[in-house]
Amino acid sequence: MTDDRTHRERAHGVDATLRVGKGGIESIADELDSQLDDRELVKVKFLRAARGGTTTDELASSLGERVGAELVETRGNTATYH
Repeated sequence: MTDDRTHRERAHGVDATLRVGKGGIESIADELDSQLDDRELVKVKFLRAARGGTTTDELASSLGERVGAELVETRGNTATYH
């Protein structure tokens, strides 16, 4: 079984394939779920318009719960899911 540290190490070389903007997490939840079916790790960048009055950590956690994905890490405005 792959541990969290290995996921974080692998995430370093992965580019963000999804961007959350003013449409919010609802607009990309299905796409994230679809990409996770095809890949082990998916990175999501949270743009300023999406953050509004909340933090990237809060948005990333909400998106992970909505999709049923494991949040590997958040770094800056980017989150990695498994």
